Amino acid sequence: MRFVIVTGMSGAGKSTVLKFFEDMNFFCVDNLPPALIPKFAELCFEQGSEIERVAMGIDIRGGKLFKDLFATLSNLQESGYDMEILFLDASDTTLIKRYKETRRSHPLSKGGSIEEGIRKEREILQDVKKKATYIIDTSNILVRELKEQINHIFVENKNFESLIITVCSFGFKYGIPIDSDLVFDVRFLPNPFYIQELKELTGNDSPVSDYVMSFDESKIFLDKLTDMVKFLIPQYIKEGKNQLVISIGCTGGKHRSVTLANALYNVLKEEGHSILIKHNDIEKDSRHKK
Repeated sequence: MRFVIVTGMSGAGKSTVLKFFEDMNFFCVDNLPPALIPKFAELCFEQGSEIERVAMGIDIRGGKLFKDLFATLSNLQESGYDMEILFLDASDTTLIKRYKETRRSHPLSKGGSIEEGIRKEREILQDVKKKATYIIDTSNILVRELKEQINHIFVENKNFESLIITVCSFGFKYGIPIDSDLVFDVRFLPNPFYIQELKELTGNDSPVSDYVMSFDESKIFLDKLTDMVKFLIPQYIKEGKNQLVISIGCTGGKHRSVTLANALYNVLKEEGHSILIKHNDIEKDSRHKK
């Protein structure tokens, strides 16, 4: 029996995730009042029940009853019920943007500011978040990437790391990505831009990546960068960090940075980390020329 409670910040993607669970043949229930959870859990766990996998969505719409959730969950676990809590989070800036795009009001704003509603919700949810089995920050991931994360945990049953790593290539002439945690400059490497047959290609093309990685400097840099990131990852996880953005930049964000970003991504992916790849500026030179 797998019993998953899906909760978290309003606007962080709970409804979307519940749809993923439905696609995975979970029995899904949305916004059941916390006071009714014990009886529902008893029915699901009783011997002979045909329900094998349950995903239950609970959010702040439960009003005052939601405040009883933490105590309810603790009582259930003390009673021997094995359940997991998936907590969906996102930055305040992301949540505000999503509310404005959908023109919805926050459940706790009561006609006031969205920011105030988010602040109140974080206060109410802080105990539940501490109790969470999994925390996924949806601020910088696409819907398909979120689905991959859910599938990774609940279908493939792989070990979960609360830290989602994004390796990002960029061009310094377009600016450093504002969400960067770690920034590395690879402009010291030989530039394929000045080789005619490589100029219009990118680091996603083998001739460019082979050229960049043919130099000892590139190989040494990748080895040292990989060693440092591998050391940092468990430290960030221990600290409770949910998102790590590693940005690698060259002049235009098309050749060297793309090559090294791809190389780091491949190494960390083989290690089994939750990781995404982004190439911010790979097409910008081409668009400017048209």
